[in-house]
Amino acid sequence: MPTPTGDRVGDRVGDRAGDKTGAKPRLAAAEVALSVFDHGQAADVALETVCANMEASKDRSLVRRLVHGLMRDWPMVNAHLKTLLHTPLKPKDRLSFFILAVALSELRDGREPDHAVVHCAVEATRLAKAEHLSKLVNAILRRFLREREALEAKWLGRPVMEWGYPQWLIDALAHDWPDEWVDLLAAGNASPPLTLRVNRRHWSREQALDALSKSGMVDRPLPGLADAVMCETRAAIRDVPEFMDGGWSVQDAGAQWAIDWLELSSGQRVLDACAGPGGKAAHCLERADIDLVAVESEPDRLAQVGAGLERLSLSAELICGDATAPDQWWDGQAFDRILIDAPCSATGVIRRHPDIRWLRQPQDIDALVTTQALLLNRLWPLLKPGGILVYVTCSVLARENHQQVQRFLENHSDAKVLDPPSQDESSQGTVPGRAVSVGWQVLPGQNDWDGFYYAALGRLPSA
Repeated sequence: MPTPTGDRVGDRVGDRAGDKTGAKPRLAAAEVALSVFDHGQAADVALETVCANMEASKDRSLVRRLVHGLMRDWPMVNAHLKTLLHTPLKPKDRLSFFILAVALSELRDGREPDHAVVHCAVEATRLAKAEHLSKLVNAILRRFLREREALEAKWLGRPVMEWGYPQWLIDALAHDWPDEWVDLLAAGNASPPLTLRVNRRHWSREQALDALSKSGMVDRPLPGLADAVMCETRAAIRDVPEFMDGGWSVQDAGAQWAIDWLELSSGQRVLDACAGPGGKAAHCLERADIDLVAVESEPDRLAQVGAGLERLSLSAELICGDATAPDQWWDGQAFDRILIDAPCSATGVIRRHPDIRWLRQPQDIDALVTTQALLLNRLWPLLKPGGILVYVTCSVLARENHQQVQRFLENHSDAKVLDPPSQDESSQGTVPGRAVSVGWQVLPGQNDWDGFYYAALGRLPSA
């Protein structure tokens, strides 16, 4: 469905100045929701656009909170609107529909006074040049407040409404994790922590922790991970000491552990396939003096890799290419280590990207599984005998994880499964997750990590 008046996301929001009503963040959140649900755009991309037009950090934070809240609350909000709107709004008034959706989600959240939420929604409607709908918006929201108990009771006991996930995804999680699926749904609706990675080429973790402490931030190192620090205090990245000077990167604990599986040492030639946006490539270079080749098919994501490495004073060979077609970019020199951070359903990071549940479709999993198999099969010949290939996803679906690697092993007699990274005695038992039939699975929320799957495969010498 076209965006009302043909505007791009952010155009209407950025032209308003001096907002004292709270309307501007609500309108921005509605703009993002329209982009996600009507145009299939990732929320982070739309958020970046609308937030670029906002000077106040508190407004940007509010927009993100409102958007994430609506993504988690969408089935119930959408159902309420179908009941409350006797006549559906016209296509040209689609933005006002999402202003209502954002307001309903905010009312259900209960963080702000009801009257303030209603007032902000009405003002956001006027700000969107939909004055003719302002009385309707006011009436719909006030009716919800009067009839809320009855409206909510109608949907009690329905997992889609209770948890805010599509039925197909609930079914998939229940199939793969029959004892944990409810916990997985709850973890996906939780707020994620701010986890940082210390750049050990810039300073030690002890020095970094001391700098955080002196800045007033509450933090703690994560046992079992050499470079990870979790911030108990929510803070803007620019306020983290020496962040812009290369002292830190933002990276979840689960993503950081992936590098331990590679067993890096100086002098190795390493391939990071599917490298964007570059967090794992940078971590590899921080760990050891290696010759790193980073391959990424999307130019924008490859640019992110380069920008991140520059901020951290690191360098690698960057190649814009399809990792499933190495004949187009490989120079013929074999690699000691290969990291496949495979494209996946991202079902392990839904708490960070709640729009994933609505952007992903069941048929997408089939296509992802096919791509993952191509990556494994076509990159395996690039690995030296005695080398290690690490396959990683941020998924919790068996088809993408241990079942995928099991199929690979059945067709490659020169591959063997390696044990998880060893830990010193002081860290034993601190890494979450469990061994599965092949590899290791961490479920989201365990030790406050995102959900990740890992498998390390060693290539046997030729007979």
